[in-house]
Amino acid sequence: MTGTLATRHDVTLAPDPRRVIVKLFVPGEDAAVAHTRTHGLVDRIAGLDADETRSLLRRTLRDFGGRHRDLEATFQHHYDLVRHRVARTRQLSPTARLLVGAYFSHEYAVEAAALCNPSMVAHPDQSALRPGQLRVAVSLRQIGEGHLSSIGFASAVLGPGERLVVEGRSGPLVSGRRGHALHRRDLLAAGLREEGWDNEVCARVLAALPEQYDEAGFERVLAALPPDLFYRNTTAATLERLRRVSAASYAVAFPAGTPLHERVLWPATAAESNGMEDARFVRYVDDAGRPTYRATYTAYDGRRIAPRMLTSDDLSHFRIDPMRGPGARNKGMALFPRTVGGRHLALCRSDGETIGLTVLADDNTWQAPVPLHGPRRSWELIQVGNCGSPVETAAGWLVLTHGVGPMRRYAIGAMLLDLHHPERVIAELPGALLAPDDTEREGYVPNVVYSCGGLLHGGLLWLPYGASDARVGFATVALDALAEAMVGHRAG
Repeated sequence: MTGTLATRHDVTLAPDPRRVIVKLFVPGEDAAVAHTRTHGLVDRIAGLDADETRSLLRRTLRDFGGRHRDLEATFQHHYDLVRHRVARTRQLSPTARLLVGAYFSHEYAVEAAALCNPSMVAHPDQSALRPGQLRVAVSLRQIGEGHLSSIGFASAVLGPGERLVVEGRSGPLVSGRRGHALHRRDLLAAGLREEGWDNEVCARVLAALPEQYDEAGFERVLAALPPDLFYRNTTAATLERLRRVSAASYAVAFPAGTPLHERVLWPATAAESNGMEDARFVRYVDDAGRPTYRATYTAYDGRRIAPRMLTSDDLSHFRIDPMRGPGARNKGMALFPRTVGGRHLALCRSDGETIGLTVLADDNTWQAPVPLHGPRRSWELIQVGNCGSPVETAAGWLVLTHGVGPMRRYAIGAMLLDLHHPERVIAELPGALLAPDDTEREGYVPNVVYSCGGLLHGGLLWLPYGASDARVGFATVALDALAEAMVGHRAG
């Protein structure tokens, strides 16, 4: 029975409501009276005398300062964001301005609702380890109020043998500082094609842009458009669309010295305003042998989903770019850890129910996928997908899969792709490798085990997984035993 191949570990990660960030809070911002409420609040704060203002700010910093880094700077930033609403800006003292910022702030528990869907890669820091040990970075989908997802991290040490130690996650969280990134003309062009925007304004802008451009250069190109194009009724909408599609690329950096477990990748664009979901991290090595970290995730705006790619050298500085093309039209893309035959490859599920293989074309669009595996067995008849990037073994590319069966029960399986021609499935596990047991059925999303990626170390497949979104568990599988349990692939 294949279910006996996986050994569950006692170590788990549970959602921790103490892990909080500070967000901007505008009272009544979703109501028609938002303007009136905001001005009234500022007037009431301005009406406090100097002693009470100082005392209230001091007490707020005392109560909350230990939970956050540089809280005064956050209050000042939030004051700057709302200062246009302050009629008496010049009358407010520096202390009163910080207090206004405090009233326009609130804590948000990033994982108060759920913690799930982990992936695992080798950590950038491999210092102070004993023989047989590997430090790993574990990415986490953390879900808070309103089902809003962000990406968090934990660190763990694997080995020797089956030993697993998850390092502590205490300390104030940092959501990172958004910065500008060089934008790519090919991704802008692909995004406009996908959305059906092809007119004279778009053509003129694309022709004038270099292969890479910054925001200032982009605005100069827009400003230099011929005047007669501005007279068209569609031009304003086209310019808005150009700016939105271009802004899908951005960068995020964390302050030096911020531990990995304190870093939070928080939604930063309208396309991901309702969440950054299911990051699948992989340590990618290019053809020159240079390693980087890459990840795919799903941006969600409350109505639409869109695949995005993260790139980082150190898991401290990140670049975010859209993924374009017919192979990138659904959730669950997973990148290969290297090129295969000179091709950049990814697993995908563009039709919503079949695992496919897509290739990155010269114009940086992901091409129509080759189907690899569809719903076939009883435990996966609703849909199948990947559970992270393929893992390279001597026998082939090991792909962890997930399948959905009766009562929307998620289980994890496995298949093997040809090492040189991964469009060929050469073996598969006939049953589920890991399914929810009696201790894992209950949670935020019941009857689910799901992973976004594991790795090999010491002859073992190390598999982090979400258990019904109630906690993150860890399992190991002996690679030799897994290979022996697989059977030759039969099409159909």
